[in-house]
Amino acid sequence: MSMETTAWTQLHSVMNAEQERRPFARATLRRIGAFARPHRRRITWFVLLGVATALLAVATPVLAGRVVNAIVTGGDEGTVVRLALLIALIAVAEAALGILSRRLSATLGEGLILDLRTAVFDHVQRMPVAFFTRTRTGALVSRLNNDVIGAQRAFSNTLSGVVSNLVTLLLTLAVMLTLSWQITLIALVLLPVFVVPARRMGRRMARMQREAATLNAAMGTRMTERFSAPGATLVKLFGRPEEESAEFAARARRVADIGVRTATAQAAFITALTLVSALALAVVYGLGGFFALRGTLDPGAVVALALLLTRLYAPLTALAGARVEVMSALVSFERVFEVLDLTPLIAEKPDARPVPDGPVSVEFDDVRFGYPSADKVSLASLEEVASLDTRGGDEVLHGLSFRAEPGRTIALVGSSGAGKSTIAQLLPRLYDVDAGAVRIGGVDVRDLTARSLRDTLGMVTQDGHLFHDTVRANLLLARPDADDADLWDALRRARLDDLVRSLPDGLDTVVGERGYRLSGGERQRMTIARLLLARQRVVILDEATAHLDNTSEAAVQEALGEALEGRTAIVIAHRLSTVRAADQILVVEAGRIVERGTHDELLAAGGRYAELHRTQFARPAAERAA
Repeated sequence: MSMETTAWTQLHSVMNAEQERRPFARATLRRIGAFARPHRRRITWFVLLGVATALLAVATPVLAGRVVNAIVTGGDEGTVVRLALLIALIAVAEAALGILSRRLSATLGEGLILDLRTAVFDHVQRMPVAFFTRTRTGALVSRLNNDVIGAQRAFSNTLSGVVSNLVTLLLTLAVMLTLSWQITLIALVLLPVFVVPARRMGRRMARMQREAATLNAAMGTRMTERFSAPGATLVKLFGRPEEESAEFAARARRVADIGVRTATAQAAFITALTLVSALALAVVYGLGGFFALRGTLDPGAVVALALLLTRLYAPLTALAGARVEVMSALVSFERVFEVLDLTPLIAEKPDARPVPDGPVSVEFDDVRFGYPSADKVSLASLEEVASLDTRGGDEVLHGLSFRAEPGRTIALVGSSGAGKSTIAQLLPRLYDVDAGAVRIGGVDVRDLTARSLRDTLGMVTQDGHLFHDTVRANLLLARPDADDADLWDALRRARLDDLVRSLPDGLDTVVGERGYRLSGGERQRMTIARLLLARQRVVILDEATAHLDNTSEAAVQEALGEALEGRTAIVIAHRLSTVRAADQILVVEAGRIVERGTHDELLAAGGRYAELHRTQFARPAAERAA
């Protein structure tokens, strides 16, 4: 490794490492060991290959020195040829070991990345909805990408680097001291001239790099917001393109300025260290030549010392920055473990049982609930705030009790913020109650298996969310084993088959991010088709027609008639016209059921429901007279 390469390596490691000094956390090290245990055989071979490579690296300069001595002393040609062949064999062996080591490094690193990413992804999947409502998606994705890769470097780079550099350093020092202890000591005295600038310049460039990363992240966030379908629409409606462009250009210009300063500093740094390299070699050749001319040192030893010099500076410089690299890797591991240590509020019991067969009832028994505070479900670093919001836990549902018999429909109506959607979220265990019980088929949902609960209960929300994927993939999310005939049947019953047949690729047409290539009514009917395909026994409709025009609402209502047939249903609606036929209507206000009965009974009672009905269906006097 040349002095220039060593300089770049040291500069890169210092720039990309955390500069704060942190104590070793033994608990973190133990957990790292647990992740590394399945890969211990590969790690052992990886370390051994590093040691073997270090041995070969030191052998080459020694053999080169012997070649020079054989030439100077007039040795036979056979000796020179044998030494040259041995050097060639060592070069071939180094190349082969390098490829094998790189393969092992990649296998080990990618295996660790796979384990960490899978563990984090599976854990995040078990987190409650409250976690996702608070967490910034980009910050969470960063844990799965940047921090996992940073942790992987601890094994694929730092581990082998420390071992091989330590072996190389000890062997090189031993050989150099044997050849000339005076030149070796002088070379060590020059070491601070090489290392100190790297540390100082590295910190300065790390600050610039962090500033550039922050600006790039801000630009990325801005682009993500502006380039999404809703964001682009908002900018076109209310934004000012000239100001948007000017602000983006200003941020990009600052990144460009930092790039120029960084490139200039790197060039100055490398030039200075190249000069140090040349001075060090000049010392070796000058002192070595002086000793050789006086007969106290062999000419071959001078050549060997010059070649060994780089073998000395490279590991010394790398080991000087090893602590920083280790600390950086530990920080990455800790950030990953920070997510894994979040305890999911919703957990399946070991003895959980499936939902009973046949038609099932839905029951809320004296249910009380308050949304969890941020410290129970989130991290400040994932929300990108200084400290978590401590508010929360206030009760929003106060002793709710009602029952939907099998095959019956219960409608929930009331003011916005009354708690209707909260009630709907408790059934599929998006949240757990604080007191009381929610039962399906007479069994508390907390005693049911998650799979059977998903297979039993389907939900259609007002936003009709679809993934940026094909029609087929979005439907198969409900039932992966469904064939094309099942898909077309569900689309027909959702009054959507003609539309899908008219699309360019039919079932394989991509619907766009959040389904924005479809209209609002089409998206809703797609989610209803998904519900029909799943054939679930309990259906929750949370404002399924809230934002639709009359034509779209009529089509969706027709599709919902198919979806609700023979199923137990909980229907939440602001439009009272959609719940007139419900078996029972519950009026919810401030987390309490204030009225219950059929449409006619509630109108006759003249209470809150009658007031809502009058408000919605009021008409100007002239229109009523006409």
